[in-house]
Amino acid sequence: MGSGYELSPEATLAESPIDQALALSFTGKQDAALQLAAAAVQADPSSPPALLLCGVLLAKANRTETAREALDLCVHSAIDSGNLPIAVAASSHARGLGAEVMSMFEAIAEAFGKGSPRLRQRAIPPSLPLVPIVSPLPPTLTGEALANRIVGILQTVRKARDDLEQFRDKPPYVPAVPLLSDLDPESLSALIQTFDVTMVSKDTVVIREGDEGSEAYIVARGKLEARRGIGGEETVLGKLLAGALFGEMALMSRTPRSASVVACRPSILLVARKDALDEAAADYPMVGAVFASHCQNRMIENLMRTNSILKAVGAEERPALIERFVTRAFEPGELLVDEGQSAVGLDLILSGEVVVTRKDGDEHLELAKLGPGDTVGEVSLVLRKPSTARVVAKHSTISLHLPREDFLSLVREHPSILCELYELAIRRDEETLFIVNQEAVDADDLLLI
Repeated sequence: MGSGYELSPEATLAESPIDQALALSFTGKQDAALQLAAAAVQADPSSPPALLLCGVLLAKANRTETAREALDLCVHSAIDSGNLPIAVAASSHARGLGAEVMSMFEAIAEAFGKGSPRLRQRAIPPSLPLVPIVSPLPPTLTGEALANRIVGILQTVRKARDDLEQFRDKPPYVPAVPLLSDLDPESLSALIQTFDVTMVSKDTVVIREGDEGSEAYIVARGKLEARRGIGGEETVLGKLLAGALFGEMALMSRTPRSASVVACRPSILLVARKDALDEAAADYPMVGAVFASHCQNRMIENLMRTNSILKAVGAEERPALIERFVTRAFEPGELLVDEGQSAVGLDLILSGEVVVTRKDGDEHLELAKLGPGDTVGEVSLVLRKPSTARVVAKHSTISLHLPREDFLSLVREHPSILCELYELAIRRDEETLFIVNQEAVDADDLLLI
């Protein structure tokens, strides 16, 4: 690049000047990172990520006033380009610098909140992801001289923005943001104020599978992977790109994290803690209602894709099928099915985890653990006999429940569901008998010793 300094291996693999600057900042090369970030602003004055990173790095260099200017420009540029997460990140960081930011949060909420005249419900086609050719500012430009050069760059950006404001008839449209644009401006403003901004380097584990969840995240910039350990191997479940919301399911359902999330490249994230979200929901009930609806819809969507019973019918039939079920919630230790009793209905687990056990003398032998997408109660219902096992909630668990009296009408209308349930019931019954018999064999072997 002819920059006069060596990029770290992480920076070499980065996909844009912003990623390179981020990577450099994580290795402690703050001047080199700032030279590159400032050059990115100079190359594309309307780039919200470049303005954000410039502001963050200026703050690290104790250039507070200049940092505030960069962040203020970033907020307005991000709003106009429809980039809500970057606008929130800039406002949040400016708040940490002691700036008056209420007007920033209100401007974001007015642009993206429900009923905004700027909102366009249909998706706005994204522009081509062109990466500008950026030559970093000279490596000899450091300290006061570098700060002065950046002040000049930001003055040019400010003038260009002011000129644009004078000549345009109305502000540009922005895209509706899933979940967030369902909130009125006042509620949206309260919600986005709960977020702080954090930057993570490549390979950082943001969320670890099995941990208790107390934060929700939005990707402002970067790329992450959701991964789950299956059978001793880690499986990639999906990619998380700019605008993606993650971590909210465990937070709302009070269950351990169902997967890990790892940064694939340097990333900028918004993070909100549960106590802050709870406070916002208490003051603005619409926040809690929209989040709850979002989580329930996502759980149902996941269930329709993964549950073998629902997959026995066509995808177009599944939503109507779901409407016949009612929601049940169980606290840890609560009973779903009791051994020796007839099941009261069929349960499809939406979230949480249950433990299946069978009485063995004075102890309870663990047969299985079931989670989202699994079915409970099918052995008793289909084989028409008392349950051969006990099912207890291990964590807070939510299920979709079909009462016994509605079960027969369901399988009459959908024989394919009965076939799937019958196969599942036989398999589960056989597995239970095998485990019980194996325990008995193991006990006999122990006695022989």
